Order: sequence, then C-alpha cells, then structure tokens
Amino acid sequence: MKPVFGKLEDAVAAFDAGDYQKAFRLFKPLAEQEVTEAQAGLAFVYFQSKGVPEDDAKAVHWYRKASEQGYARAQQKLGWSYLLGKGVPEDNLQAYAWMSIAAAQGSESAMNSRGTIKGSMTPAQIAEAQNL
Repeated sequence: MKPVFGKLEDAVAAFDAGDYQKAFRLFKPLAEQEVTEAQAGLAFVYFQSKGVPEDDAKAVHWYRKASEQGYARAQQKLGWSYLLGKGVPEDNLQAYAWMSIAAAQGSESAMNSRGTIKGSMTPAQIAEAQNL
C-alpha cells in the first residue's frame, strides 16, 4: 500500500503545483486500481479541463466509482453533477439521494446542498429520493 500512497501524494503535489498533465498521468493508473482519492482527483481533472480536454461523462464515471466505494466527497460531487446536468441528465432525485448519502457520512456541505435541493422538491419527490 505504501507505494500507492506515495504515488497519490505525488499526483496531488503535481496538481497543486499546476502540473495537471503529470497529475493526470499519476491519477489515472491509481484510479484504475480502485484508489478512491485518485478516482475523485481524475474526475476533477476531467470536469475542470486541467491538462486534458473537458469530459463531463468521464468525470461522472470516476466520481461514481469513488462514490460507490463510499467516498463522501465524490458522492457530493456526483450529486452536484445530477443537480446541474453535467455529464448526466439533470435529476433532482438523484442529486438529493447522493447528497443524502454524503450527508450521512458527516459532510456538512452535502447537508447544506441537500437542504437547497429539498426546497425545490415536492414531498413525494423527497420520499422517492430517500428510497433511492
């Protein structure tokens, strides 16, 4: 595991230094090895067009993989993707559901976002989203 974290730290350092192409090259193999932080990092690179062409669908793919492994930050980003219709069709039910999952893990930001989404939903929609 230590080499993975060393590589992850290198990827984060490259990203923070603005060397997005290097960060992408380091994030990608780690993301493929199911390292959730690398999956989320790779998704962010795709969403923000940092060193690669913007590709919202690929970003959502990587956020979903990290989300399914329980990574709260990715769950929140996936919720935002559904809320804004970036890389997926706009869907407040899915947005609310993913924000709820992240909020259940203690993400205050997701709790706040969920509250905002809730304001535009009917009670029936909220119940359906909670079932998701």
